[in-house]
Amino acid sequence: MIDSVQRLHETAIALRNALVSQDWIAIGELDLQCRMAIDAAMVDNHDEEELRSGLENLLSLYRELVTVCQTEQQRLVGELVQLNQSRQGAKVYQLFG
Repeated sequence: MIDSVQRLHETAIALRNALVSQDWIAIGELDLQCRMAIDAAMVDNHDEEELRSGLENLLSLYRELVTVCQTEQQRLVGELVQLNQSRQGAKVYQLFG
């Protein structure tokens, strides 16, 4: 059976890889797996320092993930605004064209 801290570490690696490739579906699934791995690691008996290190690394990864998500959100907002402006311009053109 895989140690819960090791599972936490492996899930964090998979989450980082998904973040690098911006695989948002995988990120959603891995987020759930990370939550379950954290719960399991908190219950199991193991080296406290190893757990602390794993959780600190995961916290750092989540901070990075939030930053990337906010950047992506702003990019998408910009695209939607531009699309809406184009649509409004097309309506005006049709009225006077």
